[in-house]
Amino acid sequence: MQKTILKKFIQVLLVALLLNSAIFYIASGSVMQETARKDMIYTLEALDNLLDYSGDLKSQIQVLRDASEKNGNRFTVIRPDGEVIADSGLNSTEEMDNHLGREEVQEALKTGTGEATRRSSTLGETLIYVALRSEKSGLILRLSAPYSGMSQYLPMLLPAAWLSFAVALLASVLSTEHFVSTVTRPLREIAGEMEKMRGNGELFHFEPCQYPEINVIGSTTVAMSSKVREYLKQLEQQGKIREEFFSNASHELKTPITSIQGYAELLESGLVKDEAMRQDFIHRIRLEASNMTSLINDILMISRLESREASLNYANVDLKQIVDEAVQTMLPIAEQNQIYIHTRCDSAVIWADEKQIRELVGNLLSNAVKYNRQGGQVWVTVKEEKEKSSVLFQVRDNGMGIPEDSLPRIFERFYRVEKGRCKKAGGTGLGLAIVKHIVTYYKGTIEVKSKLDEGTEFTVRLPLL
Repeated sequence: MQKTILKKFIQVLLVALLLNSAIFYIASGSVMQETARKDMIYTLEALDNLLDYSGDLKSQIQVLRDASEKNGNRFTVIRPDGEVIADSGLNSTEEMDNHLGREEVQEALKTGTGEATRRSSTLGETLIYVALRSEKSGLILRLSAPYSGMSQYLPMLLPAAWLSFAVALLASVLSTEHFVSTVTRPLREIAGEMEKMRGNGELFHFEPCQYPEINVIGSTTVAMSSKVREYLKQLEQQGKIREEFFSNASHELKTPITSIQGYAELLESGLVKDEAMRQDFIHRIRLEASNMTSLINDILMISRLESREASLNYANVDLKQIVDEAVQTMLPIAEQNQIYIHTRCDSAVIWADEKQIRELVGNLLSNAVKYNRQGGQVWVTVKEEKEKSSVLFQVRDNGMGIPEDSLPRIFERFYRVEKGRCKKAGGTGLGLAIVKHIVTYYKGTIEVKSKLDEGTEFTVRLPLL
């Protein structure tokens, strides 16, 4: 990249120097031509003052012949009708053409002065012609001189021009190399830092330079590296969570499978003769199979929620109706333990999948009933919070409560506050994890407050339509 930038920069520099030389050549030629014109007009004005127009003009002009021949100049006196009266280069003017059509003569007749540059067929060289209309006589005085522009000065100027060109080129190359180095250095640093980041998640470091555009690249790369590192951490964390999840899942499934296998072997061996015991074993097998089915269903639900591959049927769901139906489902268990459920629910419609909302409501209500004390109470609230554009769903109980040190972990999969109480209540240890996933899926929030032996309160807020 450095060589490419340097090469391109030198190419641009060469073009600029060549253009500058060409412009200098043209401008200098124009200045020299204008200077020569002014000098020649001054000479003609002086000649106009010296000539005696009442005398013999030819003899007066012939006096100037020697001086003019040394400089290559030529004086001509022309009548307003174009007839040549006298010429320093000729003794006789009778054979000369009429000069009325000459450009410089026409201009002098109109404005007082005129000029033209053209190649002389007689002398075979380019001449500059300057004409002046005499204020004293009305005649046209013309002076011609060889004109080669800048070409005659090139042999003298060329060495100096090449030297200055070489010095400018060298200085430009050195400054360009330094400039290119200052540009590519931070880019090389960025590349080096990115190389160090490969595979190990190291943070990207970049020292700001003098170029804002490169600083933008550096700061953007710093932000990206931070995000990449965070993403890698999340992947690593998710990998650990999945590993732990599969380990816990296999352990949870192993227990009912072992129980089913043990009861089945006892029944198969024929050792169990008592019919009541046989029915008890069959009931235990059915119960363990039911627990295993519930566990598998919960595992599949969490998996679908995490991968967002669940087949959802969105519709207008009235949260009050879902809560009323869930309360009716839990009433037998509540009545069995003399637990009273109080509802204060307003109609609140959200756009969601009805099965997921039933799962959310059912899990929180089920926990409030199952982990309550004998004669405990449960309060369920549903209401719209229009100022927050959300629906509030709250479940509060005065049951066992959750120890403070366990609160941060209750939404973890298979986490149990007490190892035995979840199994006694028939839970899988995945209920609150499912609730958390559903709330997150709908971009809602969930809060929990609890004190041991005083009760627990879950507050869920889901976005309105």
